[in-house]
Amino acid sequence: MSWYLVPQLLVAGVTNGSIYALIALGYCLIQNATGLVNFAQGDFVMLGAMLMLSLVHAAHLPMPLAFVISVALVACIGMALERGPIRHSRNRDVLTLVMITIGASISFRGASMLIWGKSSHIFPGLGGENPIIFLKAAILPQSLWILFFSIVTLGFLYFFFHRTLLGKAVRAAADNPHGAVLIGISVRRLVALAFAMSGALGAMAGILITPITSMSYDTGLMLGLKGFAGAILGGYGSTAGAVAGGLLLGVLESFGAGLISSAYKDALAFLILLVILFVRPAGLFGSTRVKRL
Repeated sequence: MSWYLVPQLLVAGVTNGSIYALIALGYCLIQNATGLVNFAQGDFVMLGAMLMLSLVHAAHLPMPLAFVISVALVACIGMALERGPIRHSRNRDVLTLVMITIGASISFRGASMLIWGKSSHIFPGLGGENPIIFLKAAILPQSLWILFFSIVTLGFLYFFFHRTLLGKAVRAAADNPHGAVLIGISVRRLVALAFAMSGALGAMAGILITPITSMSYDTGLMLGLKGFAGAILGGYGSTAGAVAGGLLLGVLESFGAGLISSAYKDALAFLILLVILFVRPAGLFGSTRVKRL
């Protein structure tokens, strides 16, 4: 084993794992609010990056402003998805609603291909391109920004759900929607809020990872699947499990690619997921009844 590679592989794993964790949190929000799997989550990742690209290169906006606008726009797209086809679907069967999210995903990718083309795109990272050497590992400034934004986002979500009335209302509606309606909570508005927050998390993940890996109209599909895998790995529906599962998946994927073969990078991630779920179907940090939010 090439031990000198361990620090570098760990840095790469934590970087990718933080992105998977943000995407997994988006899945978790929708699951807890509606019981659905939103297969358009990966496309929120792609849309955030592509909108950021247009605002920076075409509109020539400063990156901080473009970041905020891109996240807000994708949050609006997420809310529109819920308030449009999902809310007005005549058939409220879960499978039908999931198929709506799959159709939305295909539509988002098709529209993105027409607008931004099939080429991969990239924009400058935050903090420059000169790596920081620590324990023989080269750490890009963008990796530190990814970790910073991930920690801040997790702190914000914890504060929101546990220290604000609106966040507690979301938790109440997720746990018992009928009871929440009886005490005057508008469950529909909170579901729309969950979709908006899910879109914002996806957009943030896409914007943060693009300076490192680049983005195309179909890249969000694989990122969405890995975020979904991270959510399942940790225990689907658990926010803590989503974070832990995303980070663990990123680290395992990085070590598998570095020590075995990068050609099997994606396959190794899903193989590990299948093995763990075979041993523990509820996920590593889940239980028979997953604790919500």
